[in-house]
Amino acid sequence: MTTVLHATRAELLLLRRWPAVWITVGAWVALALTFGYVFDYVTWATGTETFATEGAAAARDALLAGLLPQAVPDVLVQGMPMFGGALAMVLGALVAGNGFGWGTWKTAFTQGPSRTAVVGGSLTALSVVVLLMVAATLALFTAVSAGIALAEDQAVVWPTASAIAQAVGSGLLVLEMWALLGYTVGVLARGPALAVGLGLVWALVVENLLRGVGSLLDAVEQVTHYLPGTAAGSLVGALTGTGTGTPGVLDVVPGGQAVVTVVAYVVGLCAVVLVVLRRRDLA
Repeated sequence: MTTVLHATRAELLLLRRWPAVWITVGAWVALALTFGYVFDYVTWATGTETFATEGAAAARDALLAGLLPQAVPDVLVQGMPMFGGALAMVLGALVAGNGFGWGTWKTAFTQGPSRTAVVGGSLTALSVVVLLMVAATLALFTAVSAGIALAEDQAVVWPTASAIAQAVGSGLLVLEMWALLGYTVGVLARGPALAVGLGLVWALVVENLLRGVGSLLDAVEQVTHYLPGTAAGSLVGALTGTGTGTPGVLDVVPGGQAVVTVVAYVVGLCAVVLVVLRRRDLA
């Protein structure tokens, strides 16, 4: 355990000083803030429609309600199945893949600690980054929503502790799963470039195509129920109560099944990474 902690601290030091990590996290925060608050607030303030409300003509009071503190749990998770997951996958692929390009894995594995401890420290550090991403987003959204409420002279009604806990837990599961998917592909591909490309194509294109084909073929539809994107989208859809309208948010499978599927991916991917890096010759 001590070795794992040392490996985690070393990996966190590397990640903290790596610009690519800050850029990826910053991109997520910027996208989440833009799609979660900026567009809707501009729509409400100007009284015009954007692509977010095109054809729906949502009532201005309902639009404003989604910008207030009570709606923070829903806004927090609604972008995670799509671009949040894609960026988490990029982060995981970079963390694992660059270990081969820089020779980090080879150096760490020849310095004495067991491979299991080194890999465990790397996975733990990645999980810490995911946790900080969710925590920072929650803090930012809380401040922004409170600011909007005060600026528009609205009552500040905070969400319940259980609603926040469910949103944070769901967000952690979703981003952790996508980060581990990217990490696993980075390990298998032995580099970040191919892993990032394959991950983005899968998350943004392949799964959507398979779900489209699934509407025509029952066999394919049954397979799509167990895809990572379907599980993540359905988990968020069950939490927010909306399965349509937000890219990536689905209502394909029940929330309980979605949770089980996401957890199974997290555990299974960790096992795959440990087995591959313990048995593979890195020379």
